[in-house]
Amino acid sequence: MLWRGTAGRKSAKRLGCIARPTAVARDFVAFRGQVHIVRPMTRSDHKKLRRGWTTGACAAAATKAALDKLWGGSFPDEVTITLPRGETPTFALALRRAGNGWAEAGIIKDAGDDPDVTHGALIRARVARSDGKIEFRAGEGVGTVTRPGLPVAVGEAAINPVPRQLMSEIVTLQAARHDTTPAIRITLSVPGGEALAQKTWNPRLGIVGGISILGTTGVVRPFSCAAWIASIHRGIDVARASGLSHVAGCTGATSERAVQALFGLPDHAMLDMGDFAGGLLKYLRRHPVARLTIGGGIAKMAKFAQGAMDLHSARSQVDFDILADWAGDERVAGTNTVLEAYEIAGKPLAARIANEARQQALRVLNGAGISVDIALVDRAGTIVARAC
Repeated sequence: MLWRGTAGRKSAKRLGCIARPTAVARDFVAFRGQVHIVRPMTRSDHKKLRRGWTTGACAAAATKAALDKLWGGSFPDEVTITLPRGETPTFALALRRAGNGWAEAGIIKDAGDDPDVTHGALIRARVARSDGKIEFRAGEGVGTVTRPGLPVAVGEAAINPVPRQLMSEIVTLQAARHDTTPAIRITLSVPGGEALAQKTWNPRLGIVGGISILGTTGVVRPFSCAAWIASIHRGIDVARASGLSHVAGCTGATSERAVQALFGLPDHAMLDMGDFAGGLLKYLRRHPVARLTIGGGIAKMAKFAQGAMDLHSARSQVDFDILADWAGDERVAGTNTVLEAYEIAGKPLAARIANEARQQALRVLNGAGISVDIALVDRAGTIVARAC
């Protein structure tokens, strides 16, 4: 039997086949290597979701348009670029400015149907002659890297390698077209980017002053799980490079606050695991730290303890028969929610879930030498069970 929803079965609809339910988007979603708090929106199965373009693609298009003005004398009405996988999107210009020895163009980022916080932001690129090479600078609203472990060096503008490569190729091609040398300084800016960055993982990753210019393909794919998982991986990289021996991954804000307070962990030790337990554990298996704490609400941790690696309500459910066996109480099998089961069986059930979750984590880590402990947290933020 298939049910819509995971918190319970009381008001769930029986489904005759597996289907993605229409759902209101969460208030945080992964966006292009950084996780953003997002504008509310609804995802519907009745229409095909529209893709969009990354900040890196917008920056590359703005760079090309600005070079046309600097080297060719005029701005184009629109600009087309070639992305790493061969797509050729065309962008309209939202800003055209030029002065003595410089030119600047701007593109409004369109994230399609992805609830990305940078949707609608103005991505500006100013180009000017450099001292002989292609240089990248962070302007207003673009961050600067301050911690090791990211693919960009400390002190550099938070412009990831693929956007840098894309812009460098554009500079080289445009220089050849205009019969000049590719010696250009590119300064990227995003008005309001510093405020937007507070809604991303950038502060936790040690990126200060603004957003990152991101994108590996140049394409924004709506509601991308891969982007969230990639952001978890970057968090692990930063924690390891910073020499941290203890990190924590939690299912939500309440459990994160409880775990961080319990251990006194710094912000950059807190990995935004969310529903993606598998994405966290499999990367840590290859890139280990000494100690990992996993914290979460009792329902999501029950799913994890039963073997689910994706804890989202649409992709995993609790087996209440197993839960009843753990509780040693047949009444649990007839409950509608894990909370109801907990109210019947009490802390012994919470302790069993915590122990089973720890064993599940150790199985996935598969001898990586990581010490694991588990914290189950109720809705009030109280830790109701631990296993270590």
